[in-house]
Amino acid sequence: MKLIVGLGNPEKKYEKTRHNIGFRVIDNYLGNVYWQNEFYGWFAELRINNERIFFLKPKTFMNASGLAVSEIVNYFKIDMDDILVIQDDFDIDFGKYKLKRNSSSGGHNGINSIITALGTNAFSRLKIGIRREKRLKALEFVLGKLTDEEIAKLEEMQPIFNEIIDSFINNGIERTMNIYNTK
Repeated sequence: MKLIVGLGNPEKKYEKTRHNIGFRVIDNYLGNVYWQNEFYGWFAELRINNERIFFLKPKTFMNASGLAVSEIVNYFKIDMDDILVIQDDFDIDFGKYKLKRNSSSGGHNGINSIITALGTNAFSRLKIGIRREKRLKALEFVLGKLTDEEIAKLEEMQPIFNEIIDSFINNGIERTMNIYNTK
């Protein structure tokens, strides 16, 4: 059993913002899937290689993502090694990525909420870069709309994000980090 969480904000006005990259990556990975309204979010379950794989997009807004994540983790008793959270990160160049485990929130309020709700930072993250190039305030920047160039870059990178998700599902986080953090 594994859980893959895409972080974002639920309202339509946030759909194409930098802060919603987690939602975007999961939506592109899954394609047309049936989402249920459960665990304070949009929830989907697939069977892959005879294993239950849960996908969650919290509807709690970014700063309260921990509520949704802790609900599903506690309900299904999901091990921290089996959780992958997909997030934006403005300390990484746009379109680049980094897999991390057992690390601080780095100032990301959604991650901070999850750490607080779970009582640990022992889950894994796929951090997707959105580095600020302008001198905008962080909140203004992350809630800003993606440019056409940024959208094109994300579309170009989506096959790699799909491979990372597949690898996490099939091989776990350690092997996935060994493969994808060296590229």
